[in-house]
Amino acid sequence: MTLTLPTPASPLKIGTRGSPLALAQAHETRDRLAAAFDLPAEAFEIVVIKTTGDNQALIAADKPLKTLGGKGLFTKEIEEALLSGGIDIAVHSMKDMPVAQPEGLQLDCYLPREDVRDAFISPALSSIHDLAPGAVVGTSSLRRRAQLLNRRPDLKVVEFRGNVQTRLRKLSEGVAECTFLAMAGLNRLAMADVPATAIETADMLPAVAQGAIGIERRAEDSRARDMLAAIHDALTGQRLAAERAFLAALDGSCETPIAGLAELNGPTLRLRGEVLRPDGSEAISDDQTCPVEDGAQLGREMAAKLLQQAGPGFFDWKS
Repeated sequence: MTLTLPTPASPLKIGTRGSPLALAQAHETRDRLAAAFDLPAEAFEIVVIKTTGDNQALIAADKPLKTLGGKGLFTKEIEEALLSGGIDIAVHSMKDMPVAQPEGLQLDCYLPREDVRDAFISPALSSIHDLAPGAVVGTSSLRRRAQLLNRRPDLKVVEFRGNVQTRLRKLSEGVAECTFLAMAGLNRLAMADVPATAIETADMLPAVAQGAIGIERRAEDSRARDMLAAIHDALTGQRLAAERAFLAALDGSCETPIAGLAELNGPTLRLRGEVLRPDGSEAISDDQTCPVEDGAQLGREMAAKLLQQAGPGFFDWKS
């Protein structure tokens, strides 16, 4: 069957949140599709959808994400538009995606992964190790908070949300001495002027799927399926299969500090995983390898092993 390609008169509608990073990711998706099928940019329409999470984040910028409802707040309206046919595909930051998709939707296209590392952001310092005892650091990430306190229990961690400019302003006002972002976002926004130092993964294991863009579609939409297949990065897919299986088996949510990273070396996949108490008082980790095709199974097995090591009560915390 011949693939019916979009045209300027009947464009493929790409749904996204409206943040600068989300728009950059949607534009990258559009540009890759346009190049793959030799289409003009006008054959695609980028549709900005404001989510419940965007609205609540503006109203309650000083509250942790988990108190607002978690990751699904940033995908619900976009997925509803996808199911209703208001958009044809949806572009997501994979680290923000729940591990299960609504019935009728499929997530099986990933773009080549960016830098997975976290970025240390400070106008005066270049490393966590430069922070004085008792220093104030700002982050909205439960994972980063737990990892920091595990390594530096003397630090004081305060809630810190907002776009890059807002966070830099807060730093200049002395609200905190440093904050953290993803290197991937800084790179995609070409923010070379931000005072950032990449944190090696041995020092701070990143969030599952950090640096990866995923593109969601309706399961029965064969045109979207065939078009997305042309831009899917198989290597990123192999890495995320292991990481997201690990996360799913741990029942990962915004209330559980979990880190995970899969890396490829030819036919071998290395998976590192970490689970922490929110106050950083305890961390359990593992590091294993397997054949690439067994990555998802390793993710599930590693999760089971960490759950067993954690024992009763490890997840019964009050945060």
